[in-house]
Amino acid sequence: MSLTFPNPSRSYDEAGKRIRFVGHDGMFQISFSVAADAISKAPSGTATSEATYLAAFDTASRSIHDIASKAYARTRKSIYVLTAADFS
Repeated sequence: MSLTFPNPSRSYDEAGKRIRFVGHDGMFQISFSVAADAISKAPSGTATSEATYLAAFDTASRSIHDIASKAYARTRKSIYVLTAADFS
């Protein structure tokens, strides 16, 4: 089976400055989080709201899911943290 993202929900983790989302490979749930600074265009050190990060995630969700799928295809773990390095 391939990784799918049938559930569009995502949440912001303030402590980790990450947006969390899940993918599914058949009956297996795969947890992902993407560093907020990897998808936000806000300058480093700028106070940015949860809504801004979630909007950035929504705008880039297709490419985020593509990058998550590639990461999963390489290692097939159950938890991933995507960083700016994954987007370059």
